[in-house]
Amino acid sequence: MNVKIANKYASLLANLDVDFIKSIEGEFTPEDIIMQFSNFFFNKMILDITAIKDYQDITKIQELSVNMDMSKVILLLDDSEVVNSPRYLSQLVSMGIYNFTRNIDAIKFLIDNPNSYKDVAQYHQLNTVMSEPERPSGPTKAPQNEEDNSYASNVRIIGIKNVTEHAGSTTLTYLLKKQLEKKYRVIAVEVDDNDFMYLNDKTLKHTNHMELQNFITTNYSNAEVILVDLNDQGPVSLCSEVLYLIEPGLIKLNKLIRKDKQAFEKLKGKKIILNRSVLNSADVADFEYESHSKVYYNIPYLDDKLDNHHVLDELLMKLGFARLDTDNEEKGGKLFSIFK
Repeated sequence: MNVKIANKYASLLANLDVDFIKSIEGEFTPEDIIMQFSNFFFNKMILDITAIKDYQDITKIQELSVNMDMSKVILLLDDSEVVNSPRYLSQLVSMGIYNFTRNIDAIKFLIDNPNSYKDVAQYHQLNTVMSEPERPSGPTKAPQNEEDNSYASNVRIIGIKNVTEHAGSTTLTYLLKKQLEKKYRVIAVEVDDNDFMYLNDKTLKHTNHMELQNFITTNYSNAEVILVDLNDQGPVSLCSEVLYLIEPGLIKLNKLIRKDKQAFEKLKGKKIILNRSVLNSADVADFEYESHSKVYYNIPYLDDKLDNHHVLDELLMKLGFARLDTDNEEKGGKLFSIFK
C-alpha cells in the first residue's frame, strides 16, 4: 500500500485514483517525516514538496535522502522558480531522487513505472549550467539521444551495503576495485568508517555521509566507476545501483530476522549478494525458497591478498563490465594463478 503527505496540493491529491494506507496533511520538518515513516512499511510515498518545511532549501531534501529510501518516493513539485531551476533538479538527481513531476496525472504512472537514472540524466548538470529551466511536466520516461545526456550518464555509482552485520562490504569494495581497475577508471570511497586505512592503498578514499554527494560530484569526470562502501548504515540514495551483502551464516541470518522480520520483503527486486558464502548451488536454491528472495550472485570466501579473483570477474561481467571478458581470453582460460 501507499502513503501520502500533502499540503498545498491536498485537494488535487485527494482525487488521485490510488489506494493509501496512511495520509497526513500539513507542513512537516524532515525529522517529522523520518520519525513517522522510516520504520513504516509502504510501497510508494506520494510527497507534496510543499509539505516539507523550508523545502526550497535543498539541504532539507537531503536530510530525507540520507535517512529514507528515496526510490520509493514520488515527489510532486510546485511551480516555484527555485524548485524548477536546473540546479535544484540536478541536486535531486544527485541524491537519487528520480521520481519527480509537476503533473498530478503522472503520479499513478510513476508508481507502476518508476524512473531510473537514465530517465532523468537530462536534468543532471555537473560541470555545465543549462541556460533555461527544464521543467518536468509529466512522466520523465522518454527516448533520449546522446546529446541529451552529459558524460555523467556514463558513470556508474555502485554502492556495496551490508545487510547482515559486518558482511564484508569494505573488503569486497577493495577487491572489486582491484578487478575493475585493470580495464576501467575506478574510484573507491568508504562512507563514515575508515577501515580502508588498514589496506595500505593510498588510492582508496574516505568521506562521511553528509559529504558523499559532493565527493561524487567532484570525482565524476575522473572515473568511469565509483564504488561506494556503504558499510551497515550508509545512504543508498546517491548510488545508481546497490549490491546488498548477506553473509548466510545461521547466527547472522537469525540476528537479521529478529531485528527486522520484513528484511527480505524489503530486498525484493534488489541485487542480493551472498558474501563469504559456503553454500553450493543447491543450498542457494534452498535459501531462495525459504527467504522468498532471489540471489543475484554467490561469492565464496576470498583471499584478499591475491591480485586476481576470477569469481569477481564473473560477477562484474554480469553487472555489465564487458571489457573484463578480454582478460579471461588473454589468460588462455587459466583459473588458478599458481604459476606466474
